[in-house]
Amino acid sequence: MRFAFVVDPLDDLKAYKDSSIAMMREAARRGHEVHALEARAISVSGGSVTAPLTRLEVRGEGDAWYEARGTREAPLGSFDIVMMRKDPPFDQEYYYATLLLERAQAEGARVVNDPRALRDWNEKLAILRFPRLAPATLVASDMARVQGFIDEHRDVVVKKLDGMGGAMIFRVGAGDPNRNVIVETITDFGRRTVMAQGYLPEIVDGDKRVLVIGGKPFPYCLARIPKSGETRGNLAAGGTGVARPITARDREIAEAIGPSLVDAGIVFAGLDVIGERLTEINVTSPTCIVEIAEQTGENAARALMDALGA
Repeated sequence: MRFAFVVDPLDDLKAYKDSSIAMMREAARRGHEVHALEARAISVSGGSVTAPLTRLEVRGEGDAWYEARGTREAPLGSFDIVMMRKDPPFDQEYYYATLLLERAQAEGARVVNDPRALRDWNEKLAILRFPRLAPATLVASDMARVQGFIDEHRDVVVKKLDGMGGAMIFRVGAGDPNRNVIVETITDFGRRTVMAQGYLPEIVDGDKRVLVIGGKPFPYCLARIPKSGETRGNLAAGGTGVARPITARDREIAEAIGPSLVDAGIVFAGLDVIGERLTEINVTSPTCIVEIAEQTGENAARALMDALGA
């Protein structure tokens, strides 16, 4: 098979943690061609979606993980699988990229995850499809409504809908002296829609990343444990990743969501689970493959390639 990976600049990817590299390595190990491109390089001319793609010789070990074997313009529809792995933020350019990838799909490529699903499954708002699995949640821009939610639940987490890596996430209590300024800041004085959720004290045991591949839960997750004095478990915010077998509740959540992911064309997703509750559904560029593989020997990239029939 011929794979085209839509990624951030190759030299920005870090082999010690990047799930996209793990996927490329597994694809190459199975004898598939691996090519890479940046989303900003995709164009349409004469009705065909094309991009300059770099053929990669992917190495199995170490930080020097690839060697470029030349770059040429090619139609994305000529590839068997296009892996959309560009990191958020999901901004206007990302949106345009999904529209162009949808055209590549019409020209014959299989795009993973499905471009329409990338648009429809906002990583924060997607949990609203499964209210019985989620914590108490409010989505609003009105500051009075956010304040009322804090009054009701007393201990709350508020976050932007397009944030990543723990950025712009605040824990605020009813008696917090900074409460007003936090609400003003996060909502931009009522001009920005945000999410508020009841605080889950189980975060001390980790914000678990549960991988769902082809609609099925991977048997190990990565619990991202906050550093001392923090309420965010994100690795980018200083959390420590500890691989663990998934719990019965993790499996229950994943199996409840799996069929809907499959129906939407989402082959690879990362659920965020704190305690017994689902807090996010990550579909743009889920991570944690490398950390789980290093600690358990179980490589989710293999399960992904199996799910793709590769």
